[in-house]
Amino acid sequence: MKSTVYVIDTNVILRYLLADHEEFYNRARALMEQVRHGNKKILILDSVIAECVYVLLKVYNVPRKEIATKLAGILEYKGVVNSEKENLRKALAIFAEENVDIVDAFVFAFGSLEENREVFSFDKDLKKLARIRK
Repeated sequence: MKSTVYVIDTNVILRYLLADHEEFYNRARALMEQVRHGNKKILILDSVIAECVYVLLKVYNVPRKEIATKLAGILEYKGVVNSEKENLRKALAIFAEENVDIVDAFVFAFGSLEENREVFSFDKDLKKLARIRK
């Protein structure tokens, strides 16, 4: 029998990180503690990570490095089943260190740090990132 993989949304991560709504925080924390220990499995879509970054940065004014550290930490939980966790972590690190938005960091990490992939873009921020190597 296959175990259930929960696809979580932005609000689960935000309530878990911010603890700003007691009921939702407690429910999110209960799930995420299970995920941390590998007792439950979750999938976090790239779009959810991008939305978390946007909300934390623009609405809550959380610094880039703190956002990247917290989200990358969640990706380390044993029950996170994303197949491209390494690229997501790389993108979050790029986001933390460079003055680019998270989507550009995703495109760069997924497109130029992988073998047999290359970024094709007209975006000046992506061209600026070309100096970063594997």
